[in-house]
Amino acid sequence: MIKVKDLMITFLNNRWLVFVAAMWIQSCAGVGYLFGSISPVIKSSLNYNQKQVARLGVAKDLGDSVGFLAGSMSEILPLWALLLVGALQNFVGYGWVWLVVTGKAPVLPLWVMCLLIFIGTNGETYFNTVALVSCVQNFPKSRGPVVGILKGFAGLSGAILTQIYTLINSPDKASLIFMVAVGPSMVVIALMFIVRPVAGHRQLRLSDASSFSLIYCVCLILAAYLMGVMLVEDLIDINRTIVQILTAILFVLLVVPIGIPLWLTFSVDPRSSEQETLLSEPKNKEHDPHEIIFSEVEDEHSSSETDSLTALERKKRLLRLQSKLCQAAAEGAVRIKRTRRPHRGEDFDLTQALVKADFWLLFWTLLLGSGSGLTVIDNLGQMSESLGYENSHIFVSMISIWNFLGRVGGGYFSEIVVRDYAYPRPVALAIAQGVMAIGHLLFALGWPGAMYMGTLLIGLGYGAHWAIIPATASELFGLKKFGALYNFLTLANPAGSLVFSGVIASNIYDSEAEKQAQQHNQIITHSASFLTKLLDTDDAPKCTGSVCFFTTYMIMSGLCVIAVILSLILVGRTKVVYQHLYGKNRT
Repeated sequence: MIKVKDLMITFLNNRWLVFVAAMWIQSCAGVGYLFGSISPVIKSSLNYNQKQVARLGVAKDLGDSVGFLAGSMSEILPLWALLLVGALQNFVGYGWVWLVVTGKAPVLPLWVMCLLIFIGTNGETYFNTVALVSCVQNFPKSRGPVVGILKGFAGLSGAILTQIYTLINSPDKASLIFMVAVGPSMVVIALMFIVRPVAGHRQLRLSDASSFSLIYCVCLILAAYLMGVMLVEDLIDINRTIVQILTAILFVLLVVPIGIPLWLTFSVDPRSSEQETLLSEPKNKEHDPHEIIFSEVEDEHSSSETDSLTALERKKRLLRLQSKLCQAAAEGAVRIKRTRRPHRGEDFDLTQALVKADFWLLFWTLLLGSGSGLTVIDNLGQMSESLGYENSHIFVSMISIWNFLGRVGGGYFSEIVVRDYAYPRPVALAIAQGVMAIGHLLFALGWPGAMYMGTLLIGLGYGAHWAIIPATASELFGLKKFGALYNFLTLANPAGSLVFSGVIASNIYDSEAEKQAQQHNQIITHSASFLTKLLDTDDAPKCTGSVCFFTTYMIMSGLCVIAVILSLILVGRTKVVYQHLYGKNRT
């Protein structure tokens, strides 16, 4: 009986159990990806026009990206409370929208509906923050794969929830909103005490490689499976029994990773784990309270030089400087300051990070890269329509899958870069942005088949950002305030989308559409066809041909080239840091 109790305690404190539970939370955390399926129901039920629906979409984007509050609260509240707040926001926001749409609650003004959509979608930021903070702290030596897998499941959650809704097959379209309000909240509340940083062994183990390999296999199979299921359900009218079987297979694939913590708990000798923990955990360094630290000496200008020294050499150098400065201070020549600013690789808070050039390089390269990628995602329907594709749904589904594979693959590839070569992780970011520049160029040219290839390249490159950026931020600025730092960086995503999609792409599209409309009106005038005028009932002019987005995506391609340059500058600035963090792993 005692042994069973010990095994249960070991299982519940296993960091792989935390990781698998975080994957399940992320699998239902991307409710914002379902807005395209929810918005037609809201539009028809409340008699909204397209401009009003677009405002709801802006509220959704803001709620999905503005996670500063979640990051700040992660420093105050326990993580289970943070998950509870997110679940309540998701339930209240989308639950109230469901009540309004179904007529069970009075119709609310548009600004209140925008607020409800914002509140409901903003719950995702709490789920993301807790999942990333917990797992990055539990796997500090495998940040790339962990972040890539978690963000990948968040990107794939829309397809997973859509398949579950297909199983329900309710004639009431509003039931999708009810499922979005209740489903994720139930899953999060059920797992909120499991997802947390756990004590014990956090270094690399021999079993980690095989465990990550299993999860990567599950990810690839899941992506291929969902792609196949979406194509089959879109092209063939299948009966309910087949849908139930397909959904059951989906659940099996999601549950398979739980075998990792079960195997580690029941097959590994706990005594060997304890001995490994004692050997692997670093000893806490006690600081002498009388030690004087001189921040004037350890500023950013000398950080590259001091970081290249060994710990012993650095300590000797500081002791010599301290003795000289103590003597000078005694003579009144200098003023001693007993605090110092952190160096790259140490723990920063947000205010300390905001004055660092590396942090803003990371922010701007994310704004240019992910902002241009989000511009493609937001305009994919109009792009495919302008190029003559009748069914834009296939491109939306494809970019979702490529986005998922980009997140998983970006984490895996960037981890090889730092682990095997001790090279800065942002070099993988530069490669992803170079791939995106080519994808934007293909979209601009509008060649036959370019939509398929461009969707592949943009999806992979955009997804890779969300695996590489959080891992890089945790390496350069530490784990202590990671929640606040990560959520500030995510503000770059809506900022880029607002400028690139809301200003540049929309204005260029409208300009080209007006030119084509004027040419069309001239033809109508010359032919004196009054009946054709009456039959043309479109509220807004539409643009056809590759010219509609040519200028936009040439600009986006140029912005990605600038992002590559910024990433390479960051690579040059952080080489010493990554040599210090990972160079010893190669010896």
